[in-house]
Amino acid sequence: MYTDLQELESALTNEEFFLEYLPIVNLEDNACVGAEALTRWRRGNEVVPPSQFIPAIENAPLSGLHTYWVIETVAKELGDWLRATDQVFISINIPPELIGRGGVRYVVFNSGLADVLDKLVLEITERGVPDDLGIRTLNETQRHGVRVCLDDVGASNENLILLVRANVDMVKFDQSFTRKILDPDWTPESMNGLAAIAKTTTLQLVAEGVETPLQRDRLHEAGVQMGQGWHFSHPLSAAAFFEFHRCSQRQ
Repeated sequence: MYTDLQELESALTNEEFFLEYLPIVNLEDNACVGAEALTRWRRGNEVVPPSQFIPAIENAPLSGLHTYWVIETVAKELGDWLRATDQVFISINIPPELIGRGGVRYVVFNSGLADVLDKLVLEITERGVPDDLGIRTLNETQRHGVRVCLDDVGASNENLILLVRANVDMVKFDQSFTRKILDPDWTPESMNGLAAIAKTTTLQLVAEGVETPLQRDRLHEAGVQMGQGWHFSHPLSAAAFFEFHRCSQRQ
């Protein structure tokens, strides 16, 4: 784990960070409907995955700078494609400390994505559900067309109750949720709570960590509309993501 914030700030300044895009597919037909933007760090001859340095950036002054860099890089790499392509979206992770403190307003009014707000999804973590100020900001953002996704949600009943009460457009279940489908003692009844939410709300549901056809099929049967994971694709460069999306529309 890298914890030297000065080194991380230098990495951002020296353009050592780059983005890859993890495709998100429709579980009905496997067509690509979007992607999540993920930061990578080219540190010398190695590429450092986000799990090794993003935790250090969170809750630090660098968090805002990194988020703005992600937004502007998405605008530069995907902006024209978003404008020319229908029925797609890009998810961007927004740290809780930026919500309600100007960060989300930056996305809406000052970024290079201001003209494709309906194709943006801001991902906020369950543990970082914002305070009253942040909630008001998110509500304002939604009025401009941006969708909000509650990220890293597990499978407990408490989480399912939260989903019904939360004012979000999408919910993303974490990898631990998806892995449970492969447990030897798994039964279809364990998905009843999820199925009820899918059938009785307008929430769009996304599952992370889909690695097998069995996971994909069971999630689809339960009413989960979208998935991401190595069963579909590894994270891709912008050019490779464009090609993945194009090919998926022909299936």
